[in-house]
Amino acid sequence: MKGAILMRRISPMKPTLQPLVHSAFLSSSLQHCIESNYPSYGQRIHAFILKAGFPINTNISIKLLILHLRCGCLSYARQMFDQMPKPTVSSYNSMIAGYFKHGQTEESLELIRKLTSSGEKPDVFTFSMILKFSTSLMLLKLGKSAHTQIVKSGFELDDVIITALVDSYSKNGKIDYARRVYDMMSERNLICSTAMISGYMQSGSVESAEEIFQGMNEKDVVVFNAMIEGYSKTIETANRSLELYIDMQRLNFRPTLSTFASVIGSCSVLSALEISQQVHGQLIKADVLSNVKSGSALIDMYSKCGRTEDARRIFDYMPEKNVFSWTSMIDGYGKNGTPDKALLLFQLMRKEHKIKPNYVTFLSALSACGHAGLVSAGREIFESMEKDYSLKPRMEHYACMVDLLGRAGSLHQALEFIRQMPEKPNSDVWGALLGACSLHEDVELADFAANEILKLSNEGRPGAYVALSNTFAAAGNWDGVREVRELMKQRGVSKDAGCSWVGGDIPAHSTNTGRDVPIHNTNLGEADDGEGEGDATVGTHLNEEGGGIAVVGGEDVLVGVGWGGRRELVEGNDEGADNKVVKAAVELGPATSLGGKKFREVRQRSWGKWAAEIRDPSRRIR
Repeated sequence: MKGAILMRRISPMKPTLQPLVHSAFLSSSLQHCIESNYPSYGQRIHAFILKAGFPINTNISIKLLILHLRCGCLSYARQMFDQMPKPTVSSYNSMIAGYFKHGQTEESLELIRKLTSSGEKPDVFTFSMILKFSTSLMLLKLGKSAHTQIVKSGFELDDVIITALVDSYSKNGKIDYARRVYDMMSERNLICSTAMISGYMQSGSVESAEEIFQGMNEKDVVVFNAMIEGYSKTIETANRSLELYIDMQRLNFRPTLSTFASVIGSCSVLSALEISQQVHGQLIKADVLSNVKSGSALIDMYSKCGRTEDARRIFDYMPEKNVFSWTSMIDGYGKNGTPDKALLLFQLMRKEHKIKPNYVTFLSALSACGHAGLVSAGREIFESMEKDYSLKPRMEHYACMVDLLGRAGSLHQALEFIRQMPEKPNSDVWGALLGACSLHEDVELADFAANEILKLSNEGRPGAYVALSNTFAAAGNWDGVREVRELMKQRGVSKDAGCSWVGGDIPAHSTNTGRDVPIHNTNLGEADDGEGEGDATVGTHLNEEGGGIAVVGGEDVLVGVGWGGRRELVEGNDEGADNKVVKAAVELGPATSLGGKKFREVRQRSWGKWAAEIRDPSRRIR
């Protein structure tokens, strides 16, 4: 290697050497080191330059700056930058990019401000870096400012700038702005179209994303991944993700790790265990099962299908684990009714493996404490966020603590906790208190929490109305229930219908609350004459295969009881109704071809969608 040869052939201590070494030769040697796999050799050349007292011109300064950045020595790179009499735009760009790459965003932003005030004119690369900042840091104002400067400077909007603008606007929630910029392209390229598709999918505009995708003459695996990932996010479109995954392979596109992760995500949303196991097999064949990303996705999928033992096997098999792997396993244990295992793993992660938890890890640990009723442990974990890891709790962590206190029956402690928050609580926090009040039938405090939610927006969250109605119903205050429902009608508030479905050894069948279905009555309690207030009638709708179960009413489903001579479903899913689904399926096993077979019941919930397995068809759910 040229740099190494230079160091072997000459001694930097000889004073006669300086005239023999030309600036062009040093520059070429440094460039060779920068482009090689051993950039540290270039640091020896820097040492030679310093010892020989060789004058450093601007070209060599920039090469040394880039060299130290390649070696990860930001402080040395900054020294070279600061020693330049007048840093060039190229040196600014290199230093800004280096800070950004190593996560030092404040230093990057400080240099951007310094560049704009220095009189130097930013170039295309500078603007593309600024737009990357605005995207990754969710700084819409910075992106708009860069766009303004681009227009004022008279730069031609080339593909790089347009793609960066589209990405910045779409990821900052300004999809209309992104589309306007996108439409300015005379010939739309693959990268920009992919950015636009990702933006539409992120904003929930699936049809617009499909329009762009279908209009593309050229496609690659990245654009397929963008569509598959977008589809995988919701129950309504997850099936399309699997269909596109099949189409992609028919077109001879080879799935990547990102593809597998998104497909497994779709299976998690659908709780499609059998399909997930097929993808699991493909991961084994592709020899990428040990990859952290695919392993974490499988852990999440098996956990959401209620298969924590399988999830743990994947977890233990992984040769390397990162914070996401640990978090997926902790979350899976917590949500599947084994909070003790979740908390044990959380302690193991922190104390033995010395892995720093992230915001989601703490959320999973706090949720596990809530399910286990461990108030003291929850407080300790919450306080350790800022004290031990310098992570400022977010609103969802405060909401989780309120839920923890509320579940334990400490409603007034939960209220005091909210009042002591350093920031104004949002609807999630008040919603957690409202849910706890509903659980413990504290009508007065529930009314207070519901009013706080309604103050935050004109309409309020639909779930707040439903929870308040629940609380009134539990206390027998049917006038209050009627008032809440009338208020919902006046304000045009409605809640999307929830969905529960049964699958396993039989075809999966889904049912929805809040919509009319054909009813076949099967009495699981006393006969209901339409006037009683405590009897439970479960209605089931059987399709040709004998599956699919819808549920109406029951004294433990007060949110779904409309008093006034009839029973009806309120728009909104609740766990009581879902439990009736399972109960009906177990009771009607032989009649619905479920007898002797294993099935999974899956429900939509506020914290996610989880599956419960019933292995004994004779078991009664209480």
